[in-house]
Parts: sequence; C-alpha cells; structure tokens
Amino acid sequence: MRDLPAHFSRFALLLLPLLFNACTGTQDIPPWFDSFERRPVKTVMVQGHRIAYLDEGQGPPVILVHGFGGSMWQWEYQQGAFAGSHRLITLDLLGSGLSDKPDQAYGPDEMLTFFSAFMDALDIPRASLVGNSMGGGLVIGMALAHPERVDRLVLISGLPDHVEEKLTGRLIRQAIETNAPVWLVQFGNWLLGRGATEAVLKEIVYDHSRLTPAVIDRAYRNRRRPGLIPPLLAQAGALPLWEEGFAKRLRDINRPTLIIWGTEDEVFPPQVSRNMASVIPGSTFALIPKAGHIPQWERPDLVNPLLLRFLQ
Repeated sequence: MRDLPAHFSRFALLLLPLLFNACTGTQDIPPWFDSFERRPVKTVMVQGHRIAYLDEGQGPPVILVHGFGGSMWQWEYQQGAFAGSHRLITLDLLGSGLSDKPDQAYGPDEMLTFFSAFMDALDIPRASLVGNSMGGGLVIGMALAHPERVDRLVLISGLPDHVEEKLTGRLIRQAIETNAPVWLVQFGNWLLGRGATEAVLKEIVYDHSRLTPAVIDRAYRNRRRPGLIPPLLAQAGALPLWEEGFAKRLRDINRPTLIIWGTEDEVFPPQVSRNMASVIPGSTFALIPKAGHIPQWERPDLVNPLLLRFLQ
C-alpha cells in the first residue's frame, strides 16, 4: 500500500476484516440458546447448509418463523408455554442468526424450497406455521404454494399486501430501501454499533423498559454475526417478488388463520391487521394492547393463550 495515501491505507486495513466477515457464511454454533432459559441448540443440514433450531415438547408440530433481521430469540417466551401440548420448532432461517449464510438469492423460490427441505430434514410432512413480520410472508407463501404442508396459519405483524405503502417504521424502511453496496453497509454496521441496534429495538418494541442492557447486547451480537449483511440486503431486494407472487393472493389462503397485532406497532399500523382479516377468508384477528411489532416477545402473557387456543 506504499502508493496509496496514508489515511486511505489505514482505512483499507480497517475494512479488510469487515469485508472478510461479510463474505463468511459459517460460524461456530453455541450449544445453548442465548435466552433467559438454557435450551439446547440443535443443527441440521438442509441443502448442504447448517441450520440452527430449537426442538421442544411433543405433539402436533408448530414451526415459529422470525422476521427480517431477526432470530429465534424473539420466540423465547413461547418455548416453555407450548412444550406440554405441541412439538415446538424454532429456527434461524437460512441467512439469519446462527444458521449458515451462503452467497445466494433469497427470493421466494429459494426460501420456499429451503423451508420445505427443512421440514423434510426434520421428517415433518405437515405443521402449523407461525410467522412474525417478514416471516409472515414466508408462511403465507407456504400456505399458497404448498397448502398440503400447512395445518394452521398464524400471522403476527405479518407481511401485508402493498407492503411499501403500509410500512411506517422509519428505520425498517431505510434498511429495506437502501441501495448502498454491501461493504458500506457492513462498515456502517460496525461504525454505528450498539446505538443503532438499540434504535431499531426501540422502533419495534413499545415498552422500552424491556430493553435491558442484556437484551440490547444480545441483539447487537446477532447483528455482528459474520456474513449477516449480504443475505439481509438480498432479502430486502426480493421484497417485490413476495409482493407480486403472494401478497396479491391473500384471498386464496384456505387454511384457518389467526392474525395478531400490537396496538402500538410502529412498523405496520394496527389497521393493517383489520385489512388482512377482511381479505383472508374465515380469518380472525386480535389486537394486543401496549405492544409493538413483536408482541409475542413483548406480551407473551396475552399472546400465548391466544396461540394455544387457536392451535388446539
């Protein structure tokens, strides 16, 4: 680097580990789930990629699916509540959390194929699916493309039609609409650090007293996992494909559907839940008071009884 200005050389050296991490899709998986309770993390190979998941309880299978940029910690308060009546499976999707993050497309075709293969790997021919936010888009896709594999459907702050028109969360919108290159987003993620993580959490969680330093640190560690940024950008870029292929077909869903929404959701306003319920045949919806975009984490005392009654 002798031919480069000194300040640029230092900047490039600083970026090298970040760029390396951005291209790294594998990582060590801890034996225990990073939660308020110790639960063993399991792994399974799906299409040649290692997927991390939790597998609790016995009974009819229920699969919990996190949203954009999320991971299985957002379902930590459901684990014990369902173990007595259901087999509860909670995964980090391909490209997220502790799971592998290959350099590939993350559009509807790829993610639906992956999800079906995940069910096959766990020998689950059919399950009830519960999706939060963009995870709601994935379970909607499964109900429409593979209805024979879906028993019941739960959408928690789920992905609506005309999503960009209905999206009111400022930071989530910025993340989805960014045109910045991967290296720049990776550098910004490193530079802004814990403060940016806390700001996003405050947009999706209504009761900020729940955002303890331990919760923020855990979310920040997830945000810093190697290889996370490229899949996130690929998922955001694929949003129009979900809109075109599935959001316009909500009327075609023919599985019992429950829609759950927080009254203080800053990402999608509560009226969106009423609109979805009016479109999906036979669906019901419930508003959770004093809850934001992840009510299953923020108000499990209200959400868990609703889920259990519906799934039983």
